[in-house]
Amino acid sequence: MEPSKKIKQQKKKVLLMGKSGAGKSSMRSIIFSNHVAKDVRRLGATIDVDKKRVKFLGNLLLDIWDCGGQDAFTESYLTSQKSYVFDDVGVLIYVFDVESSDFSASEHSAAGNSDRDLQTFGSIISALSEYSPGARVFALVHKMDLVAAAYRTAVTDSKSDSIRARSGAFAKGIGIYATSIWDESLYRAWGSIVNSLIPNLDVVEDGLRDLQAVTEAEEVVLFEQNTFLTVTRVGSIAGNENPNADRYERLSNIIKTFKNSLSTYTESNSSHQFDCFTIKTRIFNLIIHRLTYNTYVLIVLPPGEAELQCARLNILMAKDEFARIESVAEGADDVTSGKGKSRAS
Repeated sequence: MEPSKKIKQQKKKVLLMGKSGAGKSSMRSIIFSNHVAKDVRRLGATIDVDKKRVKFLGNLLLDIWDCGGQDAFTESYLTSQKSYVFDDVGVLIYVFDVESSDFSASEHSAAGNSDRDLQTFGSIISALSEYSPGARVFALVHKMDLVAAAYRTAVTDSKSDSIRARSGAFAKGIGIYATSIWDESLYRAWGSIVNSLIPNLDVVEDGLRDLQAVTEAEEVVLFEQNTFLTVTRVGSIAGNENPNADRYERLSNIIKTFKNSLSTYTESNSSHQFDCFTIKTRIFNLIIHRLTYNTYVLIVLPPGEAELQCARLNILMAKDEFARIESVAEGADDVTSGKGKSRAS
């Protein structure tokens, strides 16, 4: 993408809310600030609203409002700051601490401390309905590593029912995820959240299908370059039959850790941006390659040196087209022509 090309920025206001100590700032730091899980314990409590602007995929700007969860702050959000906080919201992310005594698993709990977190959530949902009825809502049942593995599914289902019962007009479309900073579940949740905000996603997927066809790949996965969250993926019949449903989130976690390790050894102050990474085996090739300024592409393809080199050449040939797709702020009419016309063989 040419530096001189003007791009219309799309701004999305993202509210990150929940009780104090629920883990909001920790997960934000892991996803967007390249912290690792063991380091976030040093983070202090958020005071009032901590705003951070994150550039995602070139023309998408996320204005993340990390809202302090102390009772006094929450009360002000719902009274004196109500219009300021809840107006023009694109996404609300509410984080529940699964072990909190304020978060009862039963929607029929008597009023009191046992369901105070759910009551607060219900009040926030009412405010959001008033000022931003078109917003997307996500709830994260967090710190699931504290729940014994044998009980996690049952606990998640019970908590999800309680949350959905308090979600009002957003109950049908709410996304609920069980998360922990110690595994890939955090990437799964945030990947889905950010995916819901990306413009022109269908056009991006069309471009990936062309790349998959010319490389004869089992799977093609697009990652955002800084967070390494999964943007989208396409696959062949064989790729779609892969039984490891969490492989994208696991890859996000592994590659993010790899990048952070590179920055340590290169004495860089930011996460190191590598250009290409390949794995060659007797049964498959895997290549992770910089596609645009804002993205990496991962391709799984048949074994062989010729197949690998052809895939790398096709990625290089596709870069300009994907940069053009990424730069379009609205619509897809002017980016669909000329797709799939280049192939190295």
